[in-house]
Amino acid sequence: MWQPERSAHGPVAATEKDIAGLNRLFADAFTDRYRRDGLVGVRVPFLNAAIWRYAIADAGEGAMLWRDEADRVVAFNIAHKSGTEGWMGPLAVRPDRQLGGLGKEIVTAAADWLKGQGVTTLGLETMPRTVDNIGFYSRLGFVPGHLTLTMTREVHPASGRQEYEVLGALDARERSARLEGIGRFVAGMAAGYDFSREIQLTLDLALGNVVSVLEAGRVVAFALCHSAALAENGTRDELRVLKVAATGTATLLAALDAATAWAATQNIRRVAVRCQTAYGDAYRALIQHGYRVRWSDLRMTVAGYEEPRLREGILWSNWEI
Repeated sequence: MWQPERSAHGPVAATEKDIAGLNRLFADAFTDRYRRDGLVGVRVPFLNAAIWRYAIADAGEGAMLWRDEADRVVAFNIAHKSGTEGWMGPLAVRPDRQLGGLGKEIVTAAADWLKGQGVTTLGLETMPRTVDNIGFYSRLGFVPGHLTLTMTREVHPASGRQEYEVLGALDARERSARLEGIGRFVAGMAAGYDFSREIQLTLDLALGNVVSVLEAGRVVAFALCHSAALAENGTRDELRVLKVAATGTATLLAALDAATAWAATQNIRRVAVRCQTAYGDAYRALIQHGYRVRWSDLRMTVAGYEEPRLREGILWSNWEI
């Protein structure tokens, strides 16, 4: 019996013109994934277009998509790099085109691109209860690591009294100097890591801000936060901490208190931080500080491209989507 041609061509660079197609595929693929995991009735919403613009601009050539024979988006993978840190995701294949080898193709293409960019860390996240995903990525060379726990805390008048500096409130000269200071702070913890592009895009696209905790004029902790709604037509009810670095647990809590204080000025009612459980003391401190676990993801890295082990300090690097 004759069957219509089912092909996919790519990768091609994703642009802002592709946001509608990316949104449809993202919502359909992840809704289908949750359904197969037993979460029947969960419908993943479209994302705020501003969040896609941030992801595409941040990834640059790493924002890859594949099209079908009708030129519709059939798969995508957003490969990011922060200096020598490489990470991929979100990534998805349209449900009707899964199990045909396209998933392997999009992961391999992103991994090859990141390696060509000279990254020393190469990873992704997947849901820990989705064992077939873990097996799939393992066959492609990824090794399970620790969890990333999304933890939240409500903002209330008595919370977040930490003194802090807001990067976006500084004049151009002060901002440039502070960005250089943050860059040195990050590189001092993990050689080659660089968050400057994500920080600048956050400010340029008015998605959020950076709060810093200072001692004797020097950065001892900072948090890159997004306050824009995550979902399309959503409300600004949650501040999401994406990148955070601190000299230790005490300054980590100070940075999160600073983020909470800034959230209060924006009339945002909740702060979310993605805690990496490799830092057990920090996790316990967050629990004692009133944070509660809401979601979990499993971090996986390619053998030979593991995340750096810090001698001291805390460095959590996460992407918006």
